[in-house]
Amino acid sequence: MAHVLITGGSRGIGAAAVRVFAKAGYEVSFFYEKRADAAAALAAETGARAIRCDAADTEAVAAAVASIPPVDVLVNNAGISHVGLISQITPEEWDRLFAVNVKSIYNTVRAVLPAMLQKQAGAVVNLSSMWGQAGASCEAAYSATKGAVIALTQALARELGPSGIRVNAVSPGMIDTEMNAHLSAEDKAALAEDTPLGRIGTPEEVAAAILYLAEASFVTGQVLAVNGGYL
Repeated sequence: MAHVLITGGSRGIGAAAVRVFAKAGYEVSFFYEKRADAAAALAAETGARAIRCDAADTEAVAAAVASIPPVDVLVNNAGISHVGLISQITPEEWDRLFAVNVKSIYNTVRAVLPAMLQKQAGAVVNLSSMWGQAGASCEAAYSATKGAVIALTQALARELGPSGIRVNAVSPGMIDTEMNAHLSAEDKAALAEDTPLGRIGTPEEVAAAILYLAEASFVTGQVLAVNGGYL
């Protein structure tokens, strides 16, 4: 049975991914940081292994990965957002965004890589965003982190491909998650109107794309847009 590790797995896209992989027959472990109640409920529902771990903490990630079976598929979903003018974001907020959205990928890949190299096989799926491809006004820092995720994905695909390890990214558009809860109903309606499919997406639709990339044996270095045609 293949083992998948999903970061940021207690809610939203991460929780949907936990359910999709569990239903597909994977052994599932997931990291969470704050929502212990949601993590416990999801673990009970799916049989997944819930691990409290800040993915931005290098030592914590190394210890957590050492405590579970070797990882065959890594899903880097942990992420935070920030809305505001570039002149108003503090250095601490900027650094935290890059720590959670980018450094966490460095942490997890380094931790799971020895086992993947030993097997000469593995898959990594990183979560970017359509704003990492186009950039969003008043979300400069968030857009910068998600653009970095795309560059890191493509670089790792080239670096790890000769070892049989595939690295891809999913780039969601407007998805109905807590991360977008700050948007008004009017804002969401406007984004849906600008989307060719005429609606916003669901976490389950993104999770299906993650599972596809985890299993697509001749696909690497790709960024799969799940955005309803927005871009």
